[in-house]
Amino acid sequence: MASAVLKVAAAGFSKCSRATILRGHSTTASLHQGVPGSLWKLGKLNHIAIAVPDMEKATALYRDVLRATVSEKVPLPEHGVYTVFVELGNTKLELLHPLGEKSPISGFLQKNKSGGLHHICIEVDDITAAVADLKSKNIRTLSAEPRIGAHGKPVMFLHPKDCDGVLVELEEA
Repeated sequence: MASAVLKVAAAGFSKCSRATILRGHSTTASLHQGVPGSLWKLGKLNHIAIAVPDMEKATALYRDVLRATVSEKVPLPEHGVYTVFVELGNTKLELLHPLGEKSPISGFLQKNKSGGLHHICIEVDDITAAVADLKSKNIRTLSAEPRIGAHGKPVMFLHPKDCDGVLVELEEA
């Protein structure tokens, strides 16, 4: 019935406009066809991580020059980094500095002497479901299982070669 009403209403429009109206109100094809709605959801941007060669200098820039609120420096030996979080209101910056000889940040800083953007972190509502779904779509992860991240929540890093050159961290909200 609804489609008949649309057809009658569209009768006065050109063929192109009529097709657009009918297509715009179609209920036969869902945009998410074949994707379970309750599997997992992508949330907000949690933080942007920046690798820094000098943590004290970088912290002073954000705290003293830009007048942002910054956290204390926290060692995360299981990840091989020191972190400082910079509060921005709508998100955070995570300053990363190497901790230990096997730190992944050491390698990054060897290639990028001045530091730079390291990764983005996006929240998900169910990290286990997100990781399983992404692996089924051939998105590689940097570890077999989620690990506990800087916020005390499970995280998983996605391979940058599968994410348009960006290292993506997923964090359970």
